[in-house]
Amino acid sequence: MSELIKTGARVIVQFGKSRVTTAVVCRVHTTPPSGYQAKYILELLDDEPLVTGYQLKLFEWIAGYYLCSIGEVLNVALPSGLKITSQSRIQYNPDFDYDQILTPEEKGLLEEIRSRDSLSYEELGFLTDQKNVTALIKSLTAKRAVIVFEEVQEKYKPKIVRKVRLAEACVPGIVELIRSLDKQVRQQEVVMKYLSFVPVQHNPDLNRKGLEKSVFARDEGVSDSALQSLLKKGIFEQFEVTVSRFDEIPDLPQKEIRLTEDQQKASSQILSFFQSKDVVLLHGITGSGKTEVYIHLIQQALEAGSQVLYLLPEIALTTQIVARLKKVFGDKMGIYHSKFSDNERVEVWKNVIEGKYRFVVGVRSAVFLPFSLLGLIIVDEEHETSYKQYDPAPRYNARDVAIVMAGLHQAKVLLGSATPSMESYYHAKSGQYGLVEMHRRYGNASLPEFVLIDTRAERKMRKMKEEFSSVLYEHLAHNLGAGEQSILFQNRRGYSPYLRCEECNWISECFNCAVSLTYHMKAAELRCHYCGHREEVPRTCPHCGSPKVKTVGYGTEKLEDQLQVFFPHARIQRMDLDTTRAKNAYQQIINDFEQGNIDILVGTQMISKGLDFDNVSVVGIFDADRMINFPEFRATERAFQMLSQVSGRAGRRADKPGKVLIQTANPAQELLQRVVEGDYRGMYDLEIVERDNYNYPPFSR
Repeated sequence: MSELIKTGARVIVQFGKSRVTTAVVCRVHTTPPSGYQAKYILELLDDEPLVTGYQLKLFEWIAGYYLCSIGEVLNVALPSGLKITSQSRIQYNPDFDYDQILTPEEKGLLEEIRSRDSLSYEELGFLTDQKNVTALIKSLTAKRAVIVFEEVQEKYKPKIVRKVRLAEACVPGIVELIRSLDKQVRQQEVVMKYLSFVPVQHNPDLNRKGLEKSVFARDEGVSDSALQSLLKKGIFEQFEVTVSRFDEIPDLPQKEIRLTEDQQKASSQILSFFQSKDVVLLHGITGSGKTEVYIHLIQQALEAGSQVLYLLPEIALTTQIVARLKKVFGDKMGIYHSKFSDNERVEVWKNVIEGKYRFVVGVRSAVFLPFSLLGLIIVDEEHETSYKQYDPAPRYNARDVAIVMAGLHQAKVLLGSATPSMESYYHAKSGQYGLVEMHRRYGNASLPEFVLIDTRAERKMRKMKEEFSSVLYEHLAHNLGAGEQSILFQNRRGYSPYLRCEECNWISECFNCAVSLTYHMKAAELRCHYCGHREEVPRTCPHCGSPKVKTVGYGTEKLEDQLQVFFPHARIQRMDLDTTRAKNAYQQIINDFEQGNIDILVGTQMISKGLDFDNVSVVGIFDADRMINFPEFRATERAFQMLSQVSGRAGRRADKPGKVLIQTANPAQELLQRVVEGDYRGMYDLEIVERDNYNYPPFSR
């Protein structure tokens, strides 16, 4: 292998007698290791490396900085479709000739193995009624009746499509062929169907591409036996092609992006900063048109021959932004996120290596892709906590990894946000990053009007309807009557945060994590949002036996339930982790909301991130106080970001100003005043003094 092996190629290495694992070559050298036994390479998987030198350097940095092994980094970085699995298989030993030493059970099992080429442990378990199949295999192995071997199988399988086409000899005389099939009407129909999709009579060259067999299967009027007869006669021939798993994007004319004066100014300032700075922070208020600036910069980078990575914090965001980007970039663009299957992720990986995708939109794991000509990285909503991975290792922050990655490639980084993180804004103010600001909304749309609702006063006057103040209820009712849409934000999923016994004060807790179990009414269970533990809802208190077990607080599920009671004719949808687990669930909810099929969308922080809906004129925010008073040093910053981002979903059209209604027990608190005024700088100036006084980040790590 020494002539063929290259740095970055995958190889198979054996550990112990039965286990094989995938490794990546990071250096080819002639120095034997000392202090441990070297493992031999069994097989080379790649003629051309699937991991670049830039990636190996980045993985080493991640392992060092985030305190983990490089193997843990590789395990997260490579799609599992590129990692090899080993599976023990059993086959008959052709040299075995001592049937008399076998028991009747062993003979029966050996016959089963002999009748097939080879079988896995699992397959043997299904085929035999023997409970002790493992013991039998062990005995047969000891008697040398069978051979146990490792079958190495690569998980990634390209997508194969079966096609048919006319035999080349039949193409010139196609009219005569149709006439000759007058008595075989079914076969004639198959040929006519083929010609309706592939008109070879007008252009014989079209025949080479053929037609998918599935086209005939979908048509109930076409006989499968007639198609098989034509294949047997040699009139048609069958062949296979490898195709992309992603929907082919039609070659549309590129949509031209025209920047407003403000956007043009921001774009010029960013390019000017890139002359002297590697990182620039774009601080643009919600709805200021940052995406158009990004598109303009991406186009320029691609025209210069560079690759571009556009990072987003949530899959929810990719749904809407990808639709906009496809209109501009077509099939030059790849998409990479965790809702894709392994095979789809492998395909994106290989397309980046081969240069088919020069521009990729993805969530945090996209920083691991094998770029070789990277020129620009855009980190949208750079303040988002979703960029940080908490479990398992490596516990990396994709924003920070992107900056290191850009340094390796000598690329530039643009961080964008309406509410930047304290660290990024501090670096920008201190001159480490460039700072560009956009203070006006796109198309002269006005900022929404804020209404702070005092829930204490409402409760005293008995105006509250469950969790809804009278002001919020009236605005929702008016909005429904006007045919406009509303968004309600509560940053807690489930029906209620926990159950409590009114007699002994028992609270439902997870025995693994010691955190309260959230009550999910529709599933009729208690769930731990940390470890996933589930249990049935107790009818009586497990501690004292009292039936007075009540729900405390409320989540998105409870709000959805109450809305159905208040507005029975409204179309209400919930958007949280529970409703978006399926692969295309985000897409479906967002499409329905965009098309006006949903009147009220209730959601967690997913709905706060960069989504753009024209018809939303009311945004309601519950439980603002819990966010502000959360026991964490970033609580003020996070609350400001969350409230500002959710508020930014309202009134994004110039002719339709929006309203943001915030329910709070203390409308006078300073942070809420800053949110109402849209005063990020005021919040930053107050908070940075606190951080400095207590030696919190960005003054420490």
